[in-house]
Amino acid sequence: MKEVLYLEIPTPDTNAVRQWLQMDFQPGYGEKIITPDGFRLRNPTASVKESLPNELSVFVWSVQRTTYLKVFRWGNQPFTNEASILQRLTTGIRSSFPHQYPEPPKIDPQKSIFTELEPYYPLTVKYFQKMSNGEYDLKRAYWWEQKWREGVKNPQKPRQVIFYDQDSKKTTENNYDIIYIGGALGSIHAAIMARLGYKVLLVERMPFGRMNREWNISRDEIQGLLNLGLLTNVELESIIAREYKDGFNKFFDANNPPHLKAKVLHTPTVLNIALDSDKFLQLCGEKLKAAGGEILDQTDFIRADINESQVSVTVKDANTEKEQKITARLLIDAMGTASPIAWQLNGGRAFDSVCPTVGAVVEKGFAPGVWDSQYGDVLNSHGDISRGRQLIWELFPATDEELTIYLFHYHEVNDKNPGSLLEMYEDFFAILPEYRRCDMDKLVWKKPTFGYIPGHFSANSSDRTVAFDRLITIGDAASLQSPLVFTGFGSLVRNLERLTNLLNTALKYDLLSFRHLNKIRAYQSNVAVTWLFSKGMMVPTGKFIKPQLINAMLNTFFGLLADEPLEVADNFIKDRCDWFTFNRLALKAASKNPALLLWIWQLAGFRDLVRWLGNYVNFSFNAFFNALLSTWFPSFLKWSQNWLEPRYPSLWLNLLATNYAIFIGKPRPRNQVIAFKPKLSQTN
Repeated sequence: MKEVLYLEIPTPDTNAVRQWLQMDFQPGYGEKIITPDGFRLRNPTASVKESLPNELSVFVWSVQRTTYLKVFRWGNQPFTNEASILQRLTTGIRSSFPHQYPEPPKIDPQKSIFTELEPYYPLTVKYFQKMSNGEYDLKRAYWWEQKWREGVKNPQKPRQVIFYDQDSKKTTENNYDIIYIGGALGSIHAAIMARLGYKVLLVERMPFGRMNREWNISRDEIQGLLNLGLLTNVELESIIAREYKDGFNKFFDANNPPHLKAKVLHTPTVLNIALDSDKFLQLCGEKLKAAGGEILDQTDFIRADINESQVSVTVKDANTEKEQKITARLLIDAMGTASPIAWQLNGGRAFDSVCPTVGAVVEKGFAPGVWDSQYGDVLNSHGDISRGRQLIWELFPATDEELTIYLFHYHEVNDKNPGSLLEMYEDFFAILPEYRRCDMDKLVWKKPTFGYIPGHFSANSSDRTVAFDRLITIGDAASLQSPLVFTGFGSLVRNLERLTNLLNTALKYDLLSFRHLNKIRAYQSNVAVTWLFSKGMMVPTGKFIKPQLINAMLNTFFGLLADEPLEVADNFIKDRCDWFTFNRLALKAASKNPALLLWIWQLAGFRDLVRWLGNYVNFSFNAFFNALLSTWFPSFLKWSQNWLEPRYPSLWLNLLATNYAIFIGKPRPRNQVIAFKPKLSQTN
């Protein structure tokens, strides 16, 4: 018996595919015998004396709300006209069951969103109704998808929200030094800047302290919040919901050849701390207010008018719809992927990729033995490509029996196929029992977790615009994070000292023009060079590829990491991979799986491979340049700071940005870090 064909058919309606195979498909040769899951094709000329019947067996099955088909050959020789039959079968299947990219229905805002969406997403409505704020959260998910689609479908003409008037002058004193738009990541940075003595306003669209994401991080990374004085050790422990022993990384490999199967990769210090995000945000809010900052929640950002001396921000109260204007020296955009500012600044290249992500926090209800809360699932797949997506799970234990579970996929930004949160949620509620054994109706649902996590394939440190005069973006709006497991939260925390010190310097000397602010970014050349890895996890829109291809690539590379010392995988996943390690692992992967480059070519295309070569050249140059500077440059900055900074602040800002670029993202002993930390106020 030999497998001769394996197809992913992008429909959850397996019965329709089975009926098509049995009733409509005409193989053109052989005797068709109907079976429960497909048909057998018998060769009428086969000899009865043969040890194995000369037949093809065609059958379908369903997993991940997707239909899969395999054809096995019974017999020692190819079936008569076998190639022609398989080609006819493949062409017929593709024609009858093409890719579908449904859009969410238009809804009547005066009616219940449950009633409006139930005919289209019955499971999503059913389980959101079991959550305490389910109706509000489902409206939020629907709104977020609409905003995302609007940006993707009109990338060249994004909605203008930033206006610049070079001739206008400041007419009044600024209300604030800094205005933050976005209360999740914005609250962390705003609290730090307020404690540095700046007058800060935080504007948030939702009630402050609520978010539709949970945050996981590691001890060594969250140390930055302690180093900057934002948190005390006691406060840090109070916001840790769970610290688990180990995290697992494993991808489905049942359809991979033996050399492309991989053992479990253990990453005990990756994302192993689950934070109580609501408590963390409340704590940041308290510290912000204690330092003199203010919070304006349930308020929408409308537009910003900028001149050479100030920014005037128009906001609208979500309840009264009353508008007001507020002025500041600087505006910081922390709105994430829904940010119209990010779309306007970058036009058609606001984001190159995205991870549509859905999930939920489950309070309890899993049977004993299904999951040990001392462990986490960092990356896991339980099937091959599903309806044009490689679905990946994450599972993180939290307080008591709580589990936070995510389902996501890497996705190219495409106007015909922007990526759907609602479609993903219907998948999530349907296939969760396939991933972790459970009775869905016995689970106690606490809240949903969802969002669009963006990515940008940076060619160098300046090809993405993160700033304008008196305006800068941070977090997901800046879209400079890792292509593997970190979101804007991880990027912000790992670069917090860098962003804070550089911004403090810019504000101190009023260096708030585009050319200065655009250097304040979380860019890392070693992260930029790994975007091809995420590109290799995306199925191009409208294309069919081998269902097992992405899992094979993931198993190739994660299998190599599993064979390496623990710190190698830890550094790689935490974006601390150096030039030598990157090249060594790349060569080992190519040696283990010579088809890897061809597969990536198939997924990425010629244009993106050429772009990546530019990334690699830039990565290599930076590695060489940083090696030359690292031995003497930090000492020079320390020696020259007292006289260089006040006399030449613009030069100092550039040199300080260069110094951070040398060390950020490099595996190194802690005592090698040369930091220039601003001192926070002692306000508690």
